[in-house]
Order: sequence, then structure tokens, then C-alpha cells
Amino acid sequence: MQRNILEYLEESGRRFPDKIVFADDKSAVTYGELIRQAQFLGACLLEHKGNGREPALCAPVAVFIDRSIESLTGFFGAVYSGNFYVPIDRQMPAARTRLILDTLDPVVILGVEKDRQILAQMGMEERLMVLGEVLSQDDSHTLSEEQEKALLNVRMRALDTDPLYAIFTSGSTGVPKGVLVSHRSVIDLIDNFKEEFGFSEDCVFGNQAPFDFDVSVKDIYSTIKNGASMYVIPKVMFSFPAKLITFMNEKRINTIIWAVSALRIIENLNAFTGELPRYLKTAMFSGEVMHNKVLNYWRRYLPGVQYVNLYGPTEITCNCTYYKVNRPFTDDEVLPIGIPFKNSGVFLLDGDKPVREKQTAGEICVKGTSLALGYYNNAEKTAESFCQNPLNLAYPERIYRTGDIGKYNDEGELIFLSRKDDQIKHMGHRIELGEVEAAANSLDILKAAVCIYDKAEGKILMFYQAEAPCDREVLKALGKKLPKYMFPNKLYYFEKLPMNKNNKIDRTYLRENYVTVHCDH
Repeated sequence: MQRNILEYLEESGRRFPDKIVFADDKSAVTYGELIRQAQFLGACLLEHKGNGREPALCAPVAVFIDRSIESLTGFFGAVYSGNFYVPIDRQMPAARTRLILDTLDPVVILGVEKDRQILAQMGMEERLMVLGEVLSQDDSHTLSEEQEKALLNVRMRALDTDPLYAIFTSGSTGVPKGVLVSHRSVIDLIDNFKEEFGFSEDCVFGNQAPFDFDVSVKDIYSTIKNGASMYVIPKVMFSFPAKLITFMNEKRINTIIWAVSALRIIENLNAFTGELPRYLKTAMFSGEVMHNKVLNYWRRYLPGVQYVNLYGPTEITCNCTYYKVNRPFTDDEVLPIGIPFKNSGVFLLDGDKPVREKQTAGEICVKGTSLALGYYNNAEKTAESFCQNPLNLAYPERIYRTGDIGKYNDEGELIFLSRKDDQIKHMGHRIELGEVEAAANSLDILKAAVCIYDKAEGKILMFYQAEAPCDREVLKALGKKLPKYMFPNKLYYFEKLPMNKNNKIDRTYLRENYVTVHCDH
């Protein structure tokens, strides 16, 4: 029985000690090198007394990240020390960084020397351990007998319910929430991926997602589970798709697990009219709704690729359902999010009542090993979202209420409709904004579109990206797809829709800048 993700790394290290495990645009590291570096770092972390106390077992270790191998070494070093890691993008605004660090109160912060200035303003500079300096102390990364015993002692006490990482998501009160995920949940996910998608040591992953975005969890741990290799794709390449595709071919990348927006960039820029990614076998996507207009573009040029639609919030360890695309879809059809992974229970609730009929909407709820431990240092929000299953009053059974609305189609496949907040009452009709978005995103004249409801004004706002403003053409085309009461009341043209740091369309920005705010005095 596996209790710790380090067992993945060490088993692959025994099989492929000299094989590249991770590579960025500057360097590469083999399995053997990564294990030695991470163990050495873990031993140093156990000895560190940055704020007068030693790291406790399963305490948070904050890691300032960029798109480098060093960041990944920091993660594994934290795990070897018996603690859990928390990735923090050093490009993030200082105010948000402070909120995260205040919530964590980390014993150790891994970073580079320039991070000291940021931490000094927060009174935490004594907690900084400069990662590069530690790893350069001993190029051989040879452990003393005492260090080996300390690491062994940590592993002997390890439980599969111990935290592995925390990823911070936005909070409704403005305070970020740290989703805390255990080893057991990641092992459950990654074992499912291997079984369902045939991953092996022949996989070459092309990592697109930032390391503080849970999509990257699937890249990192699928790589070490299977003895595979992962190349960190430079962010700038997604602005120059021709260079991106050349890079994929040079590295023989055959497996991608990307945000939907990354695949949309390829379609928007018609990048496949030039070079094609010749080695690609599997393309998986998540994070936003995948509209079939985008997917059909990929399927036309790369018909032999296995496409997989993945669904799930961070709180259930990345994904709880999957759909292997196995039939044709028109541009205006909705792509299913499919069926649950083994060992994940997925069901619909209307309030506290079960929804069993096909084509009937309900809130998507999840139970099983995939559930996160909760929100770090936030018992109130944890109790609010991770609650007792209302269908079971006989014994404790936690579920996570996703806030997403879905239904089962006639084939028994789960369909995502919209966020609970996006189910509106407009002009006397109950409307799913996701249905309006699906219709808009099927239009050839649009590259992307999202809808937000302005409750104060009682108006549906549509924000769209296109070659040029085309409000009249959009409304005329929507007239063939939607009833009049579902039409957007205001349209806003963007040459390029705003994106957040996780490469999703930034709905928060759009709400803050375009939705009417009425204050009651």
C-alpha cells in the first residue's frame, strides 16, 4: 500500500536513475539527481531554525516559485522533511502574498535572495532559506549518517492522510483560501490517470500550467509515477504558437494536460496551418468549459489524438470526472464532462434532495478519497463547503458541494451547465448563462465569449473577443440559436479578453469593472 508520493519518485529512480525527469528552458535534472537534491534539502529543512523553532511534522513550507526545476526541487524537499509545500508566485501582488503568509505562518520559506526584501516588509525575512545556496553547499548532496536517520524517522511516521500541498484560491471575503490536499488523494488521482489513460514511461509531458495552479499537479505526479519526463514550456511560447509547436516537436512531447485557454489560443490564431505537433497522442483539458468549436479545430488537424475533457474543482484534488471524446459533436453542442473516476462518488442535489432523472439540473456534489482535507487554518469555510451528506444520516460522510450545476444526458453522461451563481431569473424565465455562452462560442465570428448577469440593472452582459466589433452580426446569429429572452442586453468588444494568472478568462475583473454596484444607505 502506498502512503507517500515519494514512493513514486524513488521507484522510478530505481528504474531510471539517469533519465531526465524534469527540464526547463535552462537546465534538466535526472531522477537520481532530483532524489539526491530533494533528500539533501529535506535534511537541511529539518535542521533549520529560521524563527527559533524547528519545522514540525506536516507544517507548511512556503515556496516562492517560477517556472523552474528549482521550484519543483523545493516541493520535493519540503515533502522529504515531512512537511507540506505551498507554492507562491513571486509575481503576485504583495498584499495577497501577505494574506497567504499570515494564514500559513510558515516555519520556512524557500526562495531566492531577492525575496528577502519582500519578506522584510512582512517581518518574515528570518524564515527565508535561499534554495540555490542550500543546494550548492555540497554538489554531491551527500547525507551524513545523522541526516539519513532523521529522514528515515520522518518516513516511518508518515501517513497517507498527511498533507502534501496547499494551493490558495480566491475567497469570497477577499481572503484567499488554502485548499489542503493529502498524499492519499493525489495517489488516488494519479493511479486513476495511469489506469484510464494508459500512461507509461514513454510519456513525455509538456507542462503549461503554473505550479500554483492544480492542473500542474497532474503533470508533476503523473511524470514521477510512470518514470516519464516533463518539459516545462516557457510561458512566452503561448504568445508565439509556431515556436510552441516547434518546441513540442523538438522535445517529442506526446502528452499535454492544459488549461482550455491554451488550446483556444492555438485555434484562435489558426496555428495548425503551419507545423503540426507530430508526436502528440493525448490532449487533456480542464479549468473552463471546452467549446466544441475549439475542439473541432484540433480534431480536424489531429484526428488520431485521444482527447479527454476533465472536470473538477481544486477541493476534490483536480478532477473527479472525465470524458474521452469518442463521437462527433457540432460546434453548438455541449461537450460532456463524462463519468466519475473510480473511487469518486459524484451525484446531483436539489437543495438536500437527490436528483436522479435525466435532463434535470442539480448541484454537482462529490464524495470519496479525492476530497481535500479542507481549507488550511479556516475551520468556518471548511465546515461550510465540506459538509455531511444530507442523503446519509446514519454515519459521518463528508461531501463537497461544488457550486456547479449539472445534469445527466440521455446517454447517462454528466453535463456541466453553469455555476450556481450563474443560474438567473431574467424576464420571468430561469436561464443558465452557460447555455448563452455555449451558443455564442459556437459562432465562427467570435474567438471567445463569456456572460455575466448585472442583477442591479437586470441585464445579461456579454463580453466577446473577435477580429473587430460585430455586435449586430452576433445578435443576428444568436437569433438562430436562442429565444429572444436569452439574448444578451449589452455587448462589449475586446481585441483580447482579460485573463487571470491561471490563463482563464478573468470574470472577476469583468464584474468589478462592468457590473453596476448599488449601495444601500
